[in-house]
Amino acid sequence: MDIRDIQNLIKFVSKAGVNEVKLETKDFKISIKTAPDYNGAPMVSNTPHYIQPTQTAFETPHATPVKEAVVVDENANFVTINSPMIGTFYRRPSPDKPMFANVGDSVSIGSVVCIIEAMKLFNEIESEVSGKIVKILVDDSSPVEFGQPLFLVDPS
Repeated sequence: MDIRDIQNLIKFVSKAGVNEVKLETKDFKISIKTAPDYNGAPMVSNTPHYIQPTQTAFETPHATPVKEAVVVDENANFVTINSPMIGTFYRRPSPDKPMFANVGDSVSIGSVVCIIEAMKLFNEIESEVSGKIVKILVDDSSPVEFGQPLFLVDPS
């Protein structure tokens, strides 16, 4: 099994909604675990939750409504470039070469933004969006997980 087969297996497992897969042959063992997706799925908690009634018989009709805090996500307009695999994140092809991408650089679809080393193989990660790099979310030479955000890109 080569790295492409492993990458395809990881993608398949994440899209299938399975939390864990173990594959074992006489040559190797592989175990893939993904974080459970809680979007729309009920969450179970061991901590007690207290539900406060919204209106009671004792409440006056002229009660002052409580204003809810509005949380604005400052990254909502940006597109994220995520890691397609588990490995080590590098911003340059070698220590003596310039960085692939810096904050403020413009990237286009297909341009290389970083390298991820996985099992002694260096995989060039290409941008899937055109725009300007706003933020680099991972430090150079840091380990990354599958699906971990690497860059924020302003597509405008």
